Amino acid sequence: MSTLIRAALGGALSIGVTMGAASAQDGYRLPPQEIVDIVDAPNAPYTTLSPNKRHLLLLHREGLPPISEMARPMERLAGLRLDAETNGRHGPRSVIGLSVIDLETGEETTISTPDDVGLSGFTWSPDGSRAAFLVTDEDSIGVWVADMERAQAREIIDEGVNAVFSALDWMSDSETLLVTLTSDERGPRPERARVPAGPVIQEAAGYEAPVRTYQDLLSDADDAALFAWLAESQIVSVDVTARRLRVREIGEPGLYYAVDPAPGGEYLLVESLEQPFSYDVPWSRFAETSEVWTLDGDLVAEIASHDIADGVPIGGVIEGRRSITWQDSAAARLVWAEALDGGDPRVETDERDSAWALEAPFDGEPMEIARFEDRYYGTQFTSEGQIGIATEYDRDTRVVRSWLVDFAASGAEPRLLNERSIQDNYADPGSPLSVRNAYGRSVAAVVDGAMYFTGNGASADGDRPFLSRVDFDTLDTEILWRNSGESYERVIDVLTDDASVFLTSYEDPTTPPNVQRHEGETVTRITHFENPHPQLNDIRKELITYEREDGVPLSATLYLPADYEEGDTLPLLIWAYPLEYNSASDAGQVRGSQYRFSRVAGTSPRFMVTQGYALLENATMPIVGDDPLTVNDTFVDQLVLSAEAAIADSVARGYGDGERVAVAGHSYGAFMTAHLLAGSDLFRAGIARSGAYNRTLTPFGFQSERRTYWEAPESYFRLSPFMHANDIDEPMLMIHGQMDNNSGTYPIQSERMFAAVKGNAGTARLVMLPYESHGYRARESVLHVLAESIDWLDTYVKPDEPVVPHTPDQGEREVE
Repeated sequence: MSTLIRAALGGALSIGVTMGAASAQDGYRLPPQEIVDIVDAPNAPYTTLSPNKRHLLLLHREGLPPISEMARPMERLAGLRLDAETNGRHGPRSVIGLSVIDLETGEETTISTPDDVGLSGFTWSPDGSRAAFLVTDEDSIGVWVADMERAQAREIIDEGVNAVFSALDWMSDSETLLVTLTSDERGPRPERARVPAGPVIQEAAGYEAPVRTYQDLLSDADDAALFAWLAESQIVSVDVTARRLRVREIGEPGLYYAVDPAPGGEYLLVESLEQPFSYDVPWSRFAETSEVWTLDGDLVAEIASHDIADGVPIGGVIEGRRSITWQDSAAARLVWAEALDGGDPRVETDERDSAWALEAPFDGEPMEIARFEDRYYGTQFTSEGQIGIATEYDRDTRVVRSWLVDFAASGAEPRLLNERSIQDNYADPGSPLSVRNAYGRSVAAVVDGAMYFTGNGASADGDRPFLSRVDFDTLDTEILWRNSGESYERVIDVLTDDASVFLTSYEDPTTPPNVQRHEGETVTRITHFENPHPQLNDIRKELITYEREDGVPLSATLYLPADYEEGDTLPLLIWAYPLEYNSASDAGQVRGSQYRFSRVAGTSPRFMVTQGYALLENATMPIVGDDPLTVNDTFVDQLVLSAEAAIADSVARGYGDGERVAVAGHSYGAFMTAHLLAGSDLFRAGIARSGAYNRTLTPFGFQSERRTYWEAPESYFRLSPFMHANDIDEPMLMIHGQMDNNSGTYPIQSERMFAAVKGNAGTARLVMLPYESHGYRARESVLHVLAESIDWLDTYVKPDEPVVPHTPDQGEREVE
């Protein structure tokens, strides 16, 4: 097929772009073979440590699924994607095999499981002796349990598990499983009527009901009937130690989305959906009821009942009892939160939330435990009495506080454990390590008067993970261990009470994460996962910092090809994702580590380094403003400042020429890409994946924008690249999954943006990926995205002279 070529105009090369349209429907494409080999390289297993810290379970993964697996029939209902054949979630399998490592002997043993099935839903028994998991085949889901000491697994339930919601949970005895099965009483699958019974009608009842742009919602009565059919389940208990299957039904079938046994094992907290459903919000906002049952299914008490939550303010919470859970440190005690501001974050108040508790038998008056200045986000209980670590967060100042709160009836005053901006990574104290208490519940460990914390250890030199000891009385902190050297190592857990023996995950630029055991000065490798792509070991990687014109510090990870020689200038790809910050100091903090293993997989921009490009990955694009309501008013200006600084630094360091530069990003990064192409002339081309471009289609806020379209129409216009499509005079490749279910980034965003650029004589290419969602999973899709991206950059960015796309004159056409 010929390509129109015109003479250089003004020193620029002009190339006919009609080639793209002519070859657009040729099917899936492949990138260079070296990239195909890397994409197909085997994945290392996932690892999970048993609660008793004696075994390490390895979950072995398969490669990228074929598009045929993604193409299985899907039901898009109530914000979920379901497989009606299996009665579970829709999606390709990931884990296909198991093995276990005995941490005393270091011996690894394969656990036999069925062939050609997917394994998922892994959950440890409280004592760590067993792990239960789901086994999914073509048309059903069953339950298996693996015994760690014997390194053997056996089938418990062969089929009929309902995995629309949570399907598995252990009782505290570590011998009994709670399982949800498909109901025998639900009848045949509802058929969609060929002739509708009537129109679909919705009403507004005169109260505020702002909702985000959710997708996969129920659309009519047929959808509602099918969702109810799929969601209806029967709760059962199963003794996993019995030689013969003994399934005991608990209660009647219902629309149960959570079943949680009390720590003491005498009650169940059962949460269920109520009909009629809503067509405006996903299942998580449907009417619901929370009840306490006996183990025989008898109702003990109704704890809460909520109508459809379609009137919750943006960023707000429901009124009444919410986030109802068992107190992990008591046999049968419920805790929950209640809003003091009507659930509306716009209300000015000194106290926004409260925490409550109610003892069994749940017929008395609940006790208020504490009040919080800001929104309460739950409690992690500790192994010390009834003390928990309660967290509150102020969405305006971004300040997060952690308190030690005694939930006992005569508890002491709360003590402030930590207070910081959630964006201040340097001050992050990390998270407490946990143990299983007498009830088998996971709680923060308090051992000999101290807690142990582990965290990323962000610093000006990059992340340096740590292990610390925090005195429970004085809250004084002592750092016991910190990662150092040219590697990245983080603590998984401690194996002894004094933390003298602990497990870490170790990696360096050429070694993938592996589990290691530290005992004094002795370090022992537990796993031996190999580098899946050793051919990339010589790629250069460096965490760099620079500064933009207004003084805000910036950072990025710089990748250079293995054969790069000092003084050479390379075409540059800047990959970024903008984030909002309240202060320049927080925005300028260094995040990440240059010593981590550079896994190149999926649609990673790191593949471009193999094709001769320099890459600035995760180049910071902070949007700084102390007023969260107006921070986005300078969004585009701040993007341009950050981009200018990144390009100027590339020239100063000598690897960039300041001309051959492209920008790219995914989701909000695609939104950023379109803005930079419309609002500057810094780039030769851009790649925007799974983006949103018209903010009038997300009128009730987006990302951190709190104002609605009607409160700030000028800002929504300015923040919509679609409105400035006539200013995009650089080539833009847009890629989008045809079944994107992410809020705000539905496929029409890219379709209309492409039409806008095309209609204004711009240069663009739109690639819609069948069966893909917000991210891309199928092997064919991943390889095609890489092929398209390489070709786009090679055409418009790599040449020494800029390429000016040429549109044939009227009557001129391509000739095959």
